[in-house]
Amino acid sequence: MALDRTSRSFADLHCHSTASFDSLNSPGTLVKTARRFGLTHLAITDHERIDGALRARDLAAVETDGVPLTIIVGEEVRTADGDMLGLFLEHSVPPGMSATETAAAIHGQGGLVGLPHPFDRFRGSSGKMAAAESLAELVREVDFIEAHNARAVGGANAQAAELAVAHSLPRVASSDAHSPMEVGVAYTVLNGPFSTAAELRALLPTADIVTGRASYYVRLLTPLAKVANGLRGNHRIRPTPVAAGGDLS
Repeated sequence: MALDRTSRSFADLHCHSTASFDSLNSPGTLVKTARRFGLTHLAITDHERIDGALRARDLAAVETDGVPLTIIVGEEVRTADGDMLGLFLEHSVPPGMSATETAAAIHGQGGLVGLPHPFDRFRGSSGKMAAAESLAELVREVDFIEAHNARAVGGANAQAAELAVAHSLPRVASSDAHSPMEVGVAYTVLNGPFSTAAELRALLPTADIVTGRASYYVRLLTPLAKVANGLRGNHRIRPTPVAAGGDLS
């Protein structure tokens, strides 16, 4: 695939490594696959953790293969109101907070906040987000909306795109890859290079999106990934319960 890497950036801003409880992508596989596909940037957004992204960033810096690839350290956070993406993170954001609190924690690190697959009925958290009375308030907290998620089905992507237009928010397209064959099947084209959150924010309003999807059958791998990761002790990170009368300090 011939992409003009000199004047534009090609970014998949939502994918998962084996640090996620439901993914089969090792950090090394993600790096190699993204390079082979021609991406310039890959955001690894594991559920409630960033160690997989940090590992991939280290590998990308050492194993260049003559093809530069920027790994963006990110996270997909399960908030009390639904899932949110954080990009350019220094440390993980805990699950269970409100969307407003989660966005503040991401922005407090200098990161960007995204709203992924808000209308995908097959994601329990997305249904909660879509049904929230405060959805209009929540979108004011985000820097972009995932208008196309390669795993979303039905009219979910069309609704997400309409939401972005209604609130004048930038759109992105992402693979949400949980397996190697999904990486880069959807991505965002930006009119210039970037290496910081501020530079990406400036480029997002004029971005183009390339939509696509892997086979629906790849989603059948998710239960297998959960079992394989579970056998290694990698389960979903849940919010830490607070005892009655206690606090988080």
